[in-house]
Amino acid sequence: MFHRFRRLRINPQLQNLVRESSVSVNDFIYPLFVRPGEGIKTEVASMPGVYQMSIDEVLKECESLKALGLYSIILFGIPAVKDSVGSDALCSHGIIASAIRAIKAAHPEMFVVTDLCFCEYTDHGHCGIIDTQRETVDNDATLELSAKQALVHAKAGADMIAPSGMMDGIIQTLRSALDEGGYNELPIMAYSTKFASGYYGPFRDVAESVPSFGNRSSYQMDPANRLEAIAESIEDEAQGADILMVKPALAYLDIVRDIKENTSRPLAVYNVSGEYAMLKFAGREGLIDYDRVLMETMIGFKRAGANIIISYHAKEVAKLLGH
Repeated sequence: MFHRFRRLRINPQLQNLVRESSVSVNDFIYPLFVRPGEGIKTEVASMPGVYQMSIDEVLKECESLKALGLYSIILFGIPAVKDSVGSDALCSHGIIASAIRAIKAAHPEMFVVTDLCFCEYTDHGHCGIIDTQRETVDNDATLELSAKQALVHAKAGADMIAPSGMMDGIIQTLRSALDEGGYNELPIMAYSTKFASGYYGPFRDVAESVPSFGNRSSYQMDPANRLEAIAESIEDEAQGADILMVKPALAYLDIVRDIKENTSRPLAVYNVSGEYAMLKFAGREGLIDYDRVLMETMIGFKRAGANIIISYHAKEVAKLLGH
């Protein structure tokens, strides 16, 4: 009888020894949403367990994360006032700069990544300066402001910058600005392959960044395009990106594998809000074995080639791993 494969499956310790992919707390970056005020911790209805928080609450959350072995976060800001150019994002006393300084002062061991974009800060909800004639984002004008935003983050103490606006030339622009500003050792994690996806819906609730007109398909990627996705990541690598990213993750694992095989940079996936919400609500309704499906999903990201997982599930995963 032919038992070649079953011989490695019968004993659970042997299964552990030959397991090809594994998940660790060190794989995760946890997203945090910070807004002005004090004592604010408001749960987002479409994302159970995810909150908008004031800086004092974020500091408490960092303490909880450390207790779970999670030391990496990515910050998103929700300003008190939005305008056409996202002025709060360019201010050294804006919500993100203030949050970075507070976190680094209270929790210097936390690795603070900052999302660099304008959609949360503009009154129109798009990712940059609007070209009013064409009613889309002006790529080059947005690059100029993005360089200023990067320096605000760097001066405040960010450990890594992650530009999410999908502007052409963004990595080269930021690398030059950071190097010229004396921040040549500050890494950039590129949102190198970010699709114009329907999976972002709940995020726009928590970040309050729904576009007031049109959509983002003129600057985010067409979900149908595999070769363009590979080319985007190869280009960002050439421009100096230190880490690449695929966003969303779950419906794009073929792209994750393609990029892993065509580039040499570490690769992140963003396990986005819609993916998170689907599991949470399916689990709540008893339609799935929630913990099992959660861990199976995380293993799928790693098996496809991800080194880093940005996920709202990070705390749950840490607890399931015994932290």
